[in-house]
Amino acid sequence: QVQLVESGGGSVQPGGSLRLACTASGGYIFKINDMGWYRQVQGKEREMVARMTRSGSSKNYADFVEGRFTISRDNSKNMVYLQMSSLKPEDTAVYYCYADIIGLGYARDDHWGRGTQVTVSS
Repeated sequence: QVQLVESGGGSVQPGGSLRLACTASGGYIFKINDMGWYRQVQGKEREMVARMTRSGSSKNYADFVEGRFTISRDNSKNMVYLQMSSLKPEDTAVYYCYADIIGLGYARDDHWGRGTQVTVSS
């Protein structure tokens, strides 16, 4: 069973930085297509933060990112990262890793991590 595991969340003051990491492992991974990060505030819908293609030729960011976050990935390690800077209190949320994975039998599925809490507060 493929699992996505996030790390790097925590508490930071406004204006601070955090780097999130996510590893896909377990089961059989033939290929990972898009990877990305989403976030969710309790009581609200999950929203995309950033998403990128396997080659890195396309990266999409939510409007609220405003150049403060950078998504990257290491295909050799099945990892995706989110470097977050100039964090604001409104960035407080649970951040989820996402991956579009082709596995056993070339079955393609969306996979989600369990989430990591990011809290921005003074």
